[in-house]
Amino acid sequence: MICHLVWSPVAFAGVNPNEALALERYQRAFSRVGFGEILYVYEPVAAAYFFAQRLTRAATVLVADFGGGTSDFSIIRFEPGMGQGGSLKAIPLAHSGVAVAGDVFDYRILEHAILPQLGHRAKYKSIDKILEVPTHFHHRFAQWNQLALMKSPAVLRDLREYLRYAVERDGLAKFIALIENDLGYPLYKAVADAKTGLSAAPSATLAFRATGFGYDLTLDATIDRSAFEQWIADDLQKIEDAVDEALGEARLEPTEVDRVFLTGGTSFVPAVRAIFDQRFGPHKIETGDQLESIAYGLALIAGTEDPQMWAATTAAS
Repeated sequence: MICHLVWSPVAFAGVNPNEALALERYQRAFSRVGFGEILYVYEPVAAAYFFAQRLTRAATVLVADFGGGTSDFSIIRFEPGMGQGGSLKAIPLAHSGVAVAGDVFDYRILEHAILPQLGHRAKYKSIDKILEVPTHFHHRFAQWNQLALMKSPAVLRDLREYLRYAVERDGLAKFIALIENDLGYPLYKAVADAKTGLSAAPSATLAFRATGFGYDLTLDATIDRSAFEQWIADDLQKIEDAVDEALGEARLEPTEVDRVFLTGGTSFVPAVRAIFDQRFGPHKIETGDQLESIAYGLALIAGTEDPQMWAATTAAS
């Protein structure tokens, strides 16, 4: 039977993450397209194998993989030429993960820079009271995986009812227009572009324009990197905690880690890079192929004599 390799996060993301359910769905989907035996490889392990090809001597390596939904960490001891037949020997020491990565950082930009322009916490009249529009509408909108559900007749009906009695109508009207005209994803793209800009400059401009039949939308925000870093401060702490968890599981001090490999788009965020510079020293940090190293590593593992040794025990069980 042919063995198929599939990458897996160390920690799954979502409102109520369920690893067993996620893996069951993986298995069902891959079985439908003819996959037989499936080996799940943690994403940072695949990236680590890719990185290890450049090693010329033994090293303890921490790999940090930053995806859209999760940040995953693996610590592996690599010994080139010490495996069977002179292959690369690897000793896994620790894994950890946290449901914080690029999507959460995008959410923070939406939450602080854009949602206030879309009627977030807008007031409406209810008989003789002034009340606040429920915030769950905007919180769901700021999560890309919830966006498709926002265009349901029930949600739009409720929003139009709040708009009818709104004290200030402009922001809420824009919000409804975004949902009705499927403009959420283009807005997410503008947010992601602004986040990318903040990796290269101390400030970035988020400018969103959309014109069509019955709507003409403009959303603008100038975002300072210092403000962005305040917005993601709690998320950065969770990443630091996950790194400490991996070090604790491996029973290593930061000084005992020889190399650190950062991969994934969020590794470009200066505040994320600073976590590793401060803990391990800039001279130990390496990057490269941030957006492709996992796929490369998985392909290389598939070509080894024993791919099973790289499989995630928990995911494969």
